[in-house]
Amino acid sequence: MTHTIPRPEHPRPQLVRDEWLSLNGEWQFEVDQADSGMERGLVERPLTKKIVVPFAPESAASGVENTDFLEAVWYRRDIDVPEHWAHTRVLLHFGAVDHDTTVWVNGAEVGRHRGGFSSFSFDITDALAGQSSGVLVVRARDLRSSVQARGKQATWFENSHCNYTRTTGIWQTVWLEAVPVLHIRRLRVTPQLASSSFDVEVILSGNPTGHRVVLSLSDASGEVAVERVRADLDLAPTVRISIPEERIRQWSPEDPHLYDLQVQLVAEDGSTVDSVASYAGLRSVSIEGHIVKLNGAPVFQRLVLDQGYWPETLMTAPTDQALIEDIRLSMAAGFNGARLHQKVFEERFFYHADRLGYLVWAEFGDWGVSGQGVAGNNQKPTTSFVTEWLEVLERDRNHPSIIGWCPLNETHQLMHDRITALDDVTTGMFLATKLADPSRPTIDASGYSHRVLLTDIYDSHSYEQDPELFALEQGGLADGHPFVNQNANGPFSLPYQGQPYFVSEYGGIWWNPDHIDADGADRTDSWGYGQRVTSESDFHDRFAGLTRVLSSNPHMFGYCYTQLTDVFQEQNGVYRFDRTEKLDIGRIRAVQMEKAAYEHGPAELAGGRATGE
Repeated sequence: MTHTIPRPEHPRPQLVRDEWLSLNGEWQFEVDQADSGMERGLVERPLTKKIVVPFAPESAASGVENTDFLEAVWYRRDIDVPEHWAHTRVLLHFGAVDHDTTVWVNGAEVGRHRGGFSSFSFDITDALAGQSSGVLVVRARDLRSSVQARGKQATWFENSHCNYTRTTGIWQTVWLEAVPVLHIRRLRVTPQLASSSFDVEVILSGNPTGHRVVLSLSDASGEVAVERVRADLDLAPTVRISIPEERIRQWSPEDPHLYDLQVQLVAEDGSTVDSVASYAGLRSVSIEGHIVKLNGAPVFQRLVLDQGYWPETLMTAPTDQALIEDIRLSMAAGFNGARLHQKVFEERFFYHADRLGYLVWAEFGDWGVSGQGVAGNNQKPTTSFVTEWLEVLERDRNHPSIIGWCPLNETHQLMHDRITALDDVTTGMFLATKLADPSRPTIDASGYSHRVLLTDIYDSHSYEQDPELFALEQGGLADGHPFVNQNANGPFSLPYQGQPYFVSEYGGIWWNPDHIDADGADRTDSWGYGQRVTSESDFHDRFAGLTRVLSSNPHMFGYCYTQLTDVFQEQNGVYRFDRTEKLDIGRIRAVQMEKAAYEHGPAELAGGRATGE
């Protein structure tokens, strides 16, 4: 496989087969501003422009760099299927396409998908009709009038405040994969630390008599365990594979150990029908009173808000190495994890977080969603929020680095409002998350409207910039009265019930010396939270003061600082947008390496509520 194409690495590290082919690179392209392409025959004819996939047309890396409103865009390319794939099923995979996608192969529609953040696949074998080549056409619609999840994408023309350049169309890897007619569709891997084992649910395309599923677990020293189970009794046979005591090694930030996992579907005669390579980490997440525990012990979560944008490529990482570097930059500044904010990160990021021992809260992109049609609101809840989020959970649940889920962010219900659709969506997304993955804690909605009475985690967002006022604001947690977001019309949330609590957004300190004129005034394209500091020294003093308010609170299990990098006009990152240093990272790290009160040992613990151990 050539490595001259962009993003050539395998995009799905937890379910790898040898037979796959990247479709990244140059495609034909055309903007369909009036969404009239179907009527104008764009399914049939060549397109007039070029684009580099997987970069969105708004990005410089795509070669298009059109940041206007793109109501619909079209893609076209020839595909060549290797001859030895002749007796397989050919799957077409999309990492992500924003937002409403229709796909044709040789003029036949092969599938549709709604949702700009989740991955999806189509079987294109029948459309190829036995041929080794074909024409692939993709239409992506991103209508301004459409009700959809957008994350931080601006719905007005230009970026402003904390709203960023839009992403339309294909923005993650597109690839082909050959699978047998009878094959392994996906795996659900759940670590069971209490029994030193993994429960592996193997979802199959069928259940032929006499076949078996064979699981092999290994580490650097070789085979650890092998288990076999009949494949003909359940659509999704479940195998528990136990680890001998002398080979037990827990996954943790200090030792992010991963076991290799090979899963085979074996016929009655002993031949291998299908085989996939994966991996797994043995760890648990549980709750005792206000304590969130990793592997049965408290771990203070020093998180950073990561928006996942790059100057030339927007929401798409320019290279696989860029994903690694962002984790390393964060860890160099003293963070041990991140809240992955307002987009669904690509699978390669979670893979590197798994390898590097980086704790992450995974999130959906739906910032500021309102059920009441608030003027200027750019997102409203629909059932598509739930369906797309379920696709995300299905794809990412096996990653040990993910220690919590955040389906919604900063929703705007008030306590005494009439019930809205958003209340239903909030409850639905929370319950769907718990059904899909009961092994991790879930925040019903980060920051504002906590509408699920027994949400696993209770949090708040505060951009108070004065450390003394911040300390007063956050001082009631020990008495069971934490800071809770509200506005002039009253509280957003149901009362606090003693759950683990943290401030999941704070800081956002406005500072970038590159955006200050000679007279010390802010340039007009600079934005941040509160009053901008006047010097780097002032930044460090404020960062230390705000951070120590949170780290000195023994009832708070962590914090999340806004943010890892500047993003366009939002100048409040620890690093510049191009990832260069603008601060003394050693000073940032030193503050965070101070021992948190939470780490001195649990204070009084309330009754435990386990979420999986």
